[in-house]
Amino acid sequence: MDNGDGPKKWGFQGNAELNASSISVRGVLNRVYANLDKDDKRPTIPLGRADPTEFPSYQTTRLAPDAVANAAFSYNFNCYAPTGGIAETRRAVAEYLSKDFPYQLSPDDVYLAAGCTQAIEIVVSVFARPNANILLPRPGYPQYEARASKKGWEVDLDSIEALADENTVAMVIINPSNPCGNVFTSQHLKKIAETARKLGIFVISDEVYSHLAFGSNPFVPMGVFGSIVPILTLGSISKRWIVPGWRLGWIVTCDPNGIFQQSGV
Repeated sequence: MDNGDGPKKWGFQGNAELNASSISVRGVLNRVYANLDKDDKRPTIPLGRADPTEFPSYQTTRLAPDAVANAAFSYNFNCYAPTGGIAETRRAVAEYLSKDFPYQLSPDDVYLAAGCTQAIEIVVSVFARPNANILLPRPGYPQYEARASKKGWEVDLDSIEALADENTVAMVIINPSNPCGNVFTSQHLKKIAETARKLGIFVISDEVYSHLAFGSNPFVPMGVFGSIVPILTLGSISKRWIVPGWRLGWIVTCDPNGIFQQSGV
């Protein structure tokens, strides 16, 4: 109870830029639902379903929860995990992603995170320094802008070169795109890699939707072009294995030339 002895103004407040209603589709939908006329009995059809597990026809294989349960009941994983994640898991991610690469990833290239959202936070924090900037796609996933230009549905490479300056450290691509669903061609991805190399920056490739590619363009991982420019690939098990609530993501360094290590990353 306020007895009048408190400060006239509290010295803290929330960060409006990180408000869920402004950085997520679900937050926007909640605002829309809150403004519906409660007396209007017409049914509404939601078009922003981001969680497929709400529907009984979209469930992961029974093998996945059984494996998690067996791991829990083994009592072998109740300890503090290594900072980069459990070695067996890192090895599994490296082997899985290497199937599509012209080179072999090492478990040391993989860093586990609590979903791809935390992976974004980690990457931005690692490369944050005074005046540094990262080029972001628009439209794009709002978490990037909260944490830190396109032409048609491809990256406007001329615009990238015009926007980049001496403080630019990286550019972000989301492939397949969230929210637009477009899939970049292999030729375009190579041009992106060559542009980034010319600018002396690396590429952050968000590939959470890699197994949800529609249309005539097959999905090609950006890491294929890691020999041209250093790539940080972000991914998770959320969409491919229909378990978004399990919160397991990864950051993978696709850098066979060792440029990240040479740069002290």
